[in-house]
Amino acid sequence: MSKQQEVDFLIIGSGIAGLTYALKVADHGTVAIITKADEDESNTKYAQGGIAAVLVPSDSFEKHIADTLIAGDGECDEKIVRIVVTEGSERVRELIEWGTDFDRKPDGNYDLAREGGHSEHRILHHKDVTGLEIETTLLEQIHAHKNITMHTHYFAVDVITQHHLGVEVKRGMEGIECYGAYVLNLQTKEIETILARTTLMATGGAGHVYKTTTNPKIATGDGVAMVYRAKGNVANMEYIQFHPTALYNPGEHPCFLISEAVRGFGGILKNEDGEEFMHLYDERKSLAPRDIVARAIDNEMKKRGEESMFLDCHDCDKDAFINHFPNIYKKCLSIGIDTATKMIPVVPACHYMCGGIHVDENGCSSIANLYAVGECASTGLHGANRLASNSLLEALVFAHRAAKHSVDNLSSRTFNSTVPNWNAEGTTQPNEMILITENLNELQNVMSNYVGIVRSNQRLKRAMDRLRIIYGETEALYGRTVLSQKLCELRNLINVAYIIVKAAMVNPENKGLHYNLDNILS
Repeated sequence: MSKQQEVDFLIIGSGIAGLTYALKVADHGTVAIITKADEDESNTKYAQGGIAAVLVPSDSFEKHIADTLIAGDGECDEKIVRIVVTEGSERVRELIEWGTDFDRKPDGNYDLAREGGHSEHRILHHKDVTGLEIETTLLEQIHAHKNITMHTHYFAVDVITQHHLGVEVKRGMEGIECYGAYVLNLQTKEIETILARTTLMATGGAGHVYKTTTNPKIATGDGVAMVYRAKGNVANMEYIQFHPTALYNPGEHPCFLISEAVRGFGGILKNEDGEEFMHLYDERKSLAPRDIVARAIDNEMKKRGEESMFLDCHDCDKDAFINHFPNIYKKCLSIGIDTATKMIPVVPACHYMCGGIHVDENGCSSIANLYAVGECASTGLHGANRLASNSLLEALVFAHRAAKHSVDNLSSRTFNSTVPNWNAEGTTQPNEMILITENLNELQNVMSNYVGIVRSNQRLKRAMDRLRIIYGETEALYGRTVLSQKLCELRNLINVAYIIVKAAMVNPENKGLHYNLDNILS
């Protein structure tokens, strides 16, 4: 890649959202995909459970819509929910036509699983590595298209707007435009300029804003932070989903995920004494939505003074369990747990960001020529709590919609030739990486201790006070040193943490994933 280049479509991120969008726009112009790690390293790759879709007569759109609205605790945009559910089945069939291999029963019908919050079996899966199967399939299609170029180990630093041309840009103002992005070539260490007529943000989540997460190391909130700094709108950032059942294995980071489908398969949540407890919290017991189950486990751990709860799979058919969850079984066995004879120790871990870059029904952000799709986007589908396996479906539907809108409007968009190259004048090589490492540790501790599953006004205030100090130190470091991936990721995580805390402080009502003790008392 030259130090400055022009493409019709710039895609930041290589998960299901970015790759699907790329395939759908590639016949209409040049496409550049940039990703900061290997091409297959994304949250999509690690999705175990599957993708929810209405595919059988016993199910219906209305049932899936109702389940999504109930899980979202009154905060979903029903129009968006209907769009995703009703258009989702066609998008999933398209994924199958591209070559995705979902598990089938001996009779040839799809082996549909059920997960918490779903009233029907509607989860398509490939063993317990569904995301990897989808990612692999899409990458095969990507490599076969002549108009698509994949740039690995390129880190997006900032989206380019009028701000970089010397024009003052304020949040909420109309007419902000995106002209592409500045990217850090991680091999040459140089900042390069990519001008684009259309830019898609598909950077995934921000799990590493917390100390304990199921997300891969790349999940540092880059897209949300970049758009926020560019004065774009973000929404619903207080709604951070903690997966109830990450494997409790001290020292392992990120955490290994025990799919929600294990509970749908018959796994029962119990305490160390083998006693069930979910009936104390919800009539759906172990199949309640994630927010309820995560709070229940968190409460039981604190009440009993224990470091984990347990998932009992003793009553599950062992051969069927191994066939359905080979990766989970193998992982548990590697640490001495045979799921047929021992319970699996589990703890909640940060898993999914339900808010993000605010977009409309076509994936358009508040910044012209800039789209956002996937976990980094806030579409209105998830509301206050994501229903299990709806995220991959959302990515497919919105990638399709954003692609159509992009193609329809491409002819009216031009390159901005006045964009300057990145100015690194006056910066020096960092000589104290310990400052970055320690600020990251402090940030993650602050968020985990004060802005986790259960919050309070005092905890949130304390978090904000600490974040301001970390922010000041990091911005000073950013201003005087040559950019590195670690520094940029820390800066992005601080931005995202600030947005989460700020949103949580102003939300006066407990909804879904936002649970403030003072809201109960007031």
